[in-house]
Amino acid sequence: MIPVFTNCLILILIYASCWFLAAVYKKRNDIADIAWGIGYIIICAWLLFTNKPNPVTILLYTLVFLWGSRLSLHIYNRNKHRTEDFRYLAWRKEWGRSFYWRSYLQVFLLQGFLLIVILSPVIHAAVAEPITLNIFTWIGLLCWITGFYFQAVADRQLAVFGKQKRIPGTIMQTGLWKFSRHPNYFGEILMWWGVFIITIPLPGSLLFIISPLTITLLLVFVSGIPLLEKKYEGNPAYADYKKRTSVLVPMPPRK
Repeated sequence: MIPVFTNCLILILIYASCWFLAAVYKKRNDIADIAWGIGYIIICAWLLFTNKPNPVTILLYTLVFLWGSRLSLHIYNRNKHRTEDFRYLAWRKEWGRSFYWRSYLQVFLLQGFLLIVILSPVIHAAVAEPITLNIFTWIGLLCWITGFYFQAVADRQLAVFGKQKRIPGTIMQTGLWKFSRHPNYFGEILMWWGVFIITIPLPGSLLFIISPLTITLLLVFVSGIPLLEKKYEGNPAYADYKKRTSVLVPMPPRK
């Protein structure tokens, strides 16, 4: 198993380095967000062609392909007519003269490492003894489908809202966004828990619970929810929305 993980790390190192060079050329570090989903697909494609597939791994590769391709296409369409994402603009100013090497290490290489950590249950499944479809397969698949629905629909609703003419400071509060302030992140987290659940019957699989835990911690405490919540600080409409709407797990609005 270790050689496979090592090869994946080498592959993603090359991949991340290429995207870093593209970011320097384009003067846009937010292309790392487009590279994120595609990177998972590339690793799964490599696993498919270097290891004997079975029904469970084929399912996992398919789920990763659907998630990664939709996410990268969504981010590309969202960003193509915009300036660089606010997070990366802030880092560009904050890092100053150390911008390039910090971008390489803290954006591209770090994302590459996290990609391998989050994809670890799938990498493990690729080299483990094959298993047949079982109850964990269907439970995990149900979680994944539910999560995919939340992420895809929430992203679409937000994209439509973003194209509407509206008063500055107006907040998206309809559709899935009526029940959660971050329904797309809820979907993302649920999908990766679903992937992990599918791999539970594999020997040694519990070690790879680090995958869904990592994406959960990242989105809830580091790079997802905290940055967006900070962005809307001081917005009265968001403050009101925040009082009655669940931060992550969809719940009926509070009165």
